[in-house]
Amino acid sequence: MEFKNKRVTVMGLGVFGGGIGITQFLARQGAHVTVTDIKGKTDLSQSLRHLDNLQITYRLGEHRDVDFINTDMVIVSPAVPIDSKFIQIARENGVPIDTEMNIFFKLCPAFTIGVTGSNGKSTTTTLIGDILRQTSNKIWVGGNIGKSLLLQLEEMKPADIVVLELSSFQLESLSSIKKSPCMSIVTNISPNHLDRHKDIDSYIHAKKNIILHQKQSDSAILNYDDPELRTWEKECYGRVLWYSTQQPVENGAFRENEHIVISIDGNTISIPCVSKIKLPGDHNLHNVLAASCATYLHGANKQTIEKTVTSFCGLEHRLEFVREAKGIRYYNDSKATTPESAIAAIMSFKDSVLIAGGYDKGSDFEEFAAVCANYCKAVVLIGKTANKIEELISLKKGEKEYPHVCIANTLKDAFQTANTLTTPGGVLLFSPACASYDMFNNYEERGKQFKNMVLSL
Repeated sequence: MEFKNKRVTVMGLGVFGGGIGITQFLARQGAHVTVTDIKGKTDLSQSLRHLDNLQITYRLGEHRDVDFINTDMVIVSPAVPIDSKFIQIARENGVPIDTEMNIFFKLCPAFTIGVTGSNGKSTTTTLIGDILRQTSNKIWVGGNIGKSLLLQLEEMKPADIVVLELSSFQLESLSSIKKSPCMSIVTNISPNHLDRHKDIDSYIHAKKNIILHQKQSDSAILNYDDPELRTWEKECYGRVLWYSTQQPVENGAFRENEHIVISIDGNTISIPCVSKIKLPGDHNLHNVLAASCATYLHGANKQTIEKTVTSFCGLEHRLEFVREAKGIRYYNDSKATTPESAIAAIMSFKDSVLIAGGYDKGSDFEEFAAVCANYCKAVVLIGKTANKIEELISLKKGEKEYPHVCIANTLKDAFQTANTLTTPGGVLLFSPACASYDMFNNYEERGKQFKNMVLSL
């Protein structure tokens, strides 16, 4: 692909910086880049700092029709809805539309491992990268996990391995170029981003692009414990392997008491490590199994897998142990932006005091409320979903005295209330089950505020 002297409009720089990598890449390739975003300069200040000293035209605080007409290409950031009227304007004027991830897949010379799922994809992606770095391959980790790899393309070789976290938004666009990763891993499927995808079927179809365009020589590693994923096998063109915490699988990885067993084509290794894994919860054991299976296929031996999965302490904002103070353990799970991910966190502990709530992206909180009613000592709610969740929990708990449920105006108020409700020996868990956009720029800002409160005790 040739970008030199091409006029390119990048739609969506983003407060979170989703458009930074593609903008840097295009500018350094000699393209004439226009960045347009409905947010203004102040809101985008952190992202704009990464683009200093590059020749870029900015259209901030608005989109203009002309930028989608008088251009050679439009690059759409993942968060931009596909039914945007400006994308339609570009189509009507014959302007090619593409995405950063599509361009990366077109140009990447290396073997690609793609990881997606409603929950657990960041942990699984990171674990795979950490294990494979102990092998002889050159490893690159990026994608939705927060790092664009476009600027490293020139350094990549065919023998390298690229590990990509892929969101439903990124996968949605891959269908237009009919490409899927060489190895695809899907952690689980549950309703998510229904404020963007019109329904659960559209969301699932977007996720399914990770396997739909694989070749026969490719492979898919799927969670056997997820009922939806068990139905995907018939649509996989490549080889299918499974992983499960509940039962043995013929080809793949599974838990057997205190062992992780990897059995592929009659070759079996057994790793006695389950009790030594630092990540709490059955959901994290799923992530470990997926990563172990994928890396074993790429040459990681038993010792390397065991050493890495037992020393891995998790990622920031993902069921992250912050500290223990006055006998109370504090966990930051700000990355839990869905009810399902928060449910996994809640069930990792007994009688925790939970802080939850936030922006409503169309999630169903019925099961979440039931889990809160049965597993939490108290629940303190914030954000736009607070009243809805409070009502559901009250219906689920019936005549029970616990959990105590209340609503706070701010995260600071919620923390102070939750702290008074947590007794020594207990757990104060921040696992919102919702996105952050009603009160914070992103889940990272939200998690850092929580951690600062804990550390200032």
